Amino acid sequence: MYEGIVQDLIDELGRLPGVGPKSAQRIAFHLLAAEPSDVLRLAEILREVKAKVRFCRICGNVAESEECRVCLDTRRDLTVICVVEEPKDVVAVERTREFRGRYHVLGGAISPIEGIGPDDLRVKELMTRLADGTVTELILATDPNLEGEATATYLARLVKPMGLTVSRLASGLPVGGDLEYADEITLGRAFEGRRSLEV
Repeated sequence: MYEGIVQDLIDELGRLPGVGPKSAQRIAFHLLAAEPSDVLRLAEILREVKAKVRFCRICGNVAESEECRVCLDTRRDLTVICVVEEPKDVVAVERTREFRGRYHVLGGAISPIEGIGPDDLRVKELMTRLADGTVTELILATDPNLEGEATATYLARLVKPMGLTVSRLASGLPVGGDLEYADEITLGRAFEGRRSLEV
């Protein structure tokens, strides 16, 4: 334990996701040793982010205006929506350069253990977007874990009466992985999602 404001700094840093007590202490002492201008620049960026960044009124992605850059892009396919859990997932999909539609960020996944149900997510907003009939395909790109699967199943059942094409991202073996290290669920999904080879 340190005294006063140093301990307060360590405690605040330790509240950040993925930052344990040791990492919080290392970051705190890095900030103490850094040039004052570097620390002030960091503080200014944090203040600016809180003042300027919001969530897109259409999809829920991070934005510096009412709408994010994806929703403002008129070249995007309005008939396809990719549903993701968090804004960071939008960045991951965009890096592939494979998807040209729009997104819908749920803000999490259904998790009864954590007390998160459909009403705690942006499901109503998704249903509003689907109501006018413009969207014909929904891609469910939630995480391949228990919560992500539950969320995808819930959404698929919810939109089934709308007659949309609903798909789920394939999951299976990572490139460069070894079969012997794959768990049963991953290997099973790889078999389910197999595709024919054109030679």
